[in-house]
Amino acid sequence: MRAGMDEKLIEFAALLRDNGIRVSLAETLDAVDACRRVGLADRAAVYAALRCTMVKRAADGEAFDRLFALFFSGLGEVIKQASQAVQRELALSEREFQELIDQLAQLLAAHEGELSPLARELLAADSARLERRIRDAAREIRRLFPAPAGGQYRLRLKLAELIGLRRLERELGEIRQLVEESGYDPLARARMGQYVERRFNALETILQRYAGGETGQDARREREAREQQTLREKNLYYMSEQELDRIKGAVAHLAQRLKSAASVRRRITSRGRFDAKKTLRRSLRWGGVPFVLRFDKRKKDKPQIVVLCDVSDSVRNVARFMLQLMYSLQDLYWRVRSFIFVAELGEVTSHFRENDVGGALELALNGAVINVYAHSNFGRAFRIFAEDYAGAVNKKTTVLVLGDGRNNYNLPGDQFLGAIRRRAKQVLWLNPEGRATWGFGDSEMARYALQCDVVEECRNLNQLYRVVDRLLAR
Repeated sequence: MRAGMDEKLIEFAALLRDNGIRVSLAETLDAVDACRRVGLADRAAVYAALRCTMVKRAADGEAFDRLFALFFSGLGEVIKQASQAVQRELALSEREFQELIDQLAQLLAAHEGELSPLARELLAADSARLERRIRDAAREIRRLFPAPAGGQYRLRLKLAELIGLRRLERELGEIRQLVEESGYDPLARARMGQYVERRFNALETILQRYAGGETGQDARREREAREQQTLREKNLYYMSEQELDRIKGAVAHLAQRLKSAASVRRRITSRGRFDAKKTLRRSLRWGGVPFVLRFDKRKKDKPQIVVLCDVSDSVRNVARFMLQLMYSLQDLYWRVRSFIFVAELGEVTSHFRENDVGGALELALNGAVINVYAHSNFGRAFRIFAEDYAGAVNKKTTVLVLGDGRNNYNLPGDQFLGAIRRRAKQVLWLNPEGRATWGFGDSEMARYALQCDVVEECRNLNQLYRVVDRLLAR
């Protein structure tokens, strides 16, 4: 029983990985140990144990819940119901049903012919092995046919073919003949014959229901993918609160991409890059055989970042995402200083260090730091930063500006942005407005762009992903 459950948990971990949830071998072992401690009788306890040990990111929670319900209440429940239906059709009690299975097992044990594992599992009512066999077949079909055409009917046919349903049908015919020729009394022979026939019918029902559930899941995943793609193209400014909640995981994913890239760079930096010239030169003493590899260890400065984020109404949703991203990256950079502005400018670095992400964003955007309801004045904000916070910027600092550049016809103050740029390593500007609108009306983007190293349009999630990819490439 325990070994079977361990195998099932390993299968569940593989299912999570197939659906993009990272579960390591160590975490799988932790899950197995946790389930042994809480027991298997309480479904809620098993769910809590697996969620605690297998889910590391909040963004994976919803997918885990769906896959848990599918795996532990899906095929296994269908097989259980099918077995109960056979018992009801034969009008047998639990004891009588088990006795019938034991009688058939004794008869088959004396049979000289070799039965397939599927036949033995089906007739012995070995639900765990039968479930694993069908899941393995489904996984193989997914590997061979990532997007099978034909829906439920075609998937059922492929499952039947892969598990060997045609051979099973021949075997069960032989077993029914064996039952008729056995020495059991007529009632026992009749019951065993009915059991064999109903077991085969039950297996067909299992395959049909499982295929239906899988194709339904495929349709739902396709629909969700289309909806997600639509959301990723939608302007963040026009998103509703519900839509913003649905794409919260995107920020965590972006942060993880940046962190992963930084981790790789740190490993390369600590070891150094392979130096082919030095290696070949050193190998001359051994006849050109490179026994010793040489690495070029160059000291890398720890990156620093300063964020200047416009939080006026016109960019509020984009600002929320960018500030959340910066919050997630505090441990990536050696120093992160975050500022928000509308007409005034205020620092929110300490709020980000001392609060969780929800509390930090609330303090930054609810008017506790600056007046967020004023009219935008980029020139004044740049002047305040250049005069009061110039020391936050040096040649190791990347300055990231988020804003639409609409200055309400105030003095643009581009000379102050230029002063910031001269002190910084680079200045990046992300604008949530379409590029075609820059420079029209009260937009000062034509002036501000001259003082930046990179200026990018960034008004939806897809554009934000492209910006992050560009940051990774630098």
